[in-house]
Amino acid sequence: MTAWILRRALQAVFVVWLMTLIVFVGLHAIGNPVDILIGQDVDQVDRARIIAQLGLDQPLWRQYLSFLDGALHGHLGNSFVYNVPAIQLIVQRLPATLELAFAALVLAVVIGIPLGLFAGLYPRNPISKLLMTGSIVGFSLPTFWVGLMLIMFFSVHLGVLPASGRGETASLFGVEWSFLTVDGLRHLILPAFNLALFKISLVLRLTRAGVSEVLPQDFVKFARAKGLSPLRVVLVHVLRNTLIPLVTVIGLEFGSTIAFAVVTESVFAWPGAGKLILDSINALDRPVIVAYLIVVVCLFVSINLIVDVLYKWLDPRVRVEAAA
Repeated sequence: MTAWILRRALQAVFVVWLMTLIVFVGLHAIGNPVDILIGQDVDQVDRARIIAQLGLDQPLWRQYLSFLDGALHGHLGNSFVYNVPAIQLIVQRLPATLELAFAALVLAVVIGIPLGLFAGLYPRNPISKLLMTGSIVGFSLPTFWVGLMLIMFFSVHLGVLPASGRGETASLFGVEWSFLTVDGLRHLILPAFNLALFKISLVLRLTRAGVSEVLPQDFVKFARAKGLSPLRVVLVHVLRNTLIPLVTVIGLEFGSTIAFAVVTESVFAWPGAGKLILDSINALDRPVIVAYLIVVVCLFVSINLIVDVLYKWLDPRVRVEAAA
């Protein structure tokens, strides 16, 4: 296990390094942030001074080496726009994005697994067919359109839920969270459901497919022959084996939800890291973009590691192969 964790750590370091290299080269090819940050009315002397102050007068390879040297010392550079450490901006905004992504994941699991289990156990039921049709709709609808429709219906017409913002927050472990207050929960419902709609459809269909595959297996028939209750057969034998592929997908989807929550955050004016990275891309704020992507990659690697551990716990065959 120790050797396996070390290999994964080395892979993670390589992935992070390769990502920073690609981003640096890509941002340099897209354009010059000076053209956005500095107005046209600035004279050439001030322009040259600002460029030198930002370190943009150096060749790209020197800028990249300077960034790597700072990163090894825990400094990912200062934002061109806000003139504060880029990692500080990310840390300030990340809890809001994590809260939104986790709420969406909880909705996907709480709604998608029971509905998929029902559709798999009773495939000929009209409700099951309706659920499968609805999951296709959930895949097809664009996130920004669903968000606008949710705002129109629940906020404008009914007036029962707020349309934007994070609402009132409360502190826990020194971090502000919305789910700890009633007003914050009301603000969280619409963006979380909007972000979770695609995940609900995915979890529903995967659960349904897993149940359909597990039900005919011999160990399920043997469990029924032993006289176990139908509920125990479903929860212990069917659902547990269905969860094996679901754990991997849900883990990866959680990472992608964090990384690509920018559309939902923009529609609902949710003050998270996704909104920050969108503004940074518009301003070509290179330190913030790179710092955000490093944080996202590290989150992906950590989530994948947790998923692999859970996978070994759920599937004994994986433990046997690892031991061999």
